[in-house]
Amino acid sequence: MMPRPIRTFVLRSGRITPAQERALERLWPRYGLGFRPVVLDFPALFGRPAPIVLDIGFGDGAALVKQAATHPECDYLGIEVHAPGIGHCLLQAESRGLANLRLIRHDAVEVLQLQIGDRSLDRINVYFPDPWPKKRHHKRRLLQPDFLALAGSRLAPGGHLHIATDWQAYADRIDEIVAECPSFSLVERREHDGDRPLDRPATRFERRGLKLGYRISEWRLLRS
Repeated sequence: MMPRPIRTFVLRSGRITPAQERALERLWPRYGLGFRPVVLDFPALFGRPAPIVLDIGFGDGAALVKQAATHPECDYLGIEVHAPGIGHCLLQAESRGLANLRLIRHDAVEVLQLQIGDRSLDRINVYFPDPWPKKRHHKRRLLQPDFLALAGSRLAPGGHLHIATDWQAYADRIDEIVAECPSFSLVERREHDGDRPLDRPATRFERRGLKLGYRISEWRLLRS
């Protein structure tokens, strides 16, 4: 019997608004993709060849939608598991008339393993993943050596992995993992108080952490 995979998230019963529920029903056929163990054909999916950006755990989608609107030359694939955030993202995508955005509601690790082809991505964003602060939960953290190896296999040479966290202990561990990873070289490491985001919009979760006095740590890694 195969061991049960360790999930890096817990599905929470967050309040979903009627507008978000309607967006999931009405807009998912336009922007949503079902999870299937079949590698995605990005040119066929978006109707053109273009650089592909994968955003893991996009929250309410505001930052993802802003990036997609700001960079129409790129195509964006967002992964999230929480229905309210997906509904909110769908509404914003519709309001902007985006054609370069698709969403998947599933475990990001399984999507990377089974739906993303080798060397098919140009950039991966992992912004403010759950830090799982209790020691007994550290195994649930997304950013582990195995994840970096998987992400590296899906990025084209010269592609980038962007990471941000506001949890200092997690940042220290990420530094260790990055230093030991042969797939990536560190291009930039930045710490700031919300005033120097590294090639990205601010997120709602980030603003909440800043109000609590947390500092932001960020990395830009180059796929060797």
